[in-house]
Amino acid sequence: MLNENHAFILDFPELKLDIVQLNHDDPTFKAELQRYHELDYDIRQLEISGSPIDDTNMHDLKHQRMVLKDVLYKQLTKHHEQAGNE
Repeated sequence: MLNENHAFILDFPELKLDIVQLNHDDPTFKAELQRYHELDYDIRQLEISGSPIDDTNMHDLKHQRMVLKDVLYKQLTKHHEQAGNE
């Protein structure tokens, strides 16, 4: 779907507290999350403007966003599991 907001916290509301805590406590997570949001914003802006880049470049941007989302999700679930065991 074009111009769909993929804000990380909207996709994983059940992990909201973990997202907030890691964003506050882990500089690497914070930087990766910021990069994710920048990619998502850039993609949505390109979609709004009629995708003024070729399909290959748009696919590459979306792939980068997906890979970053997977990395962030793994960090989140690991944090969530560790927090549950404390």
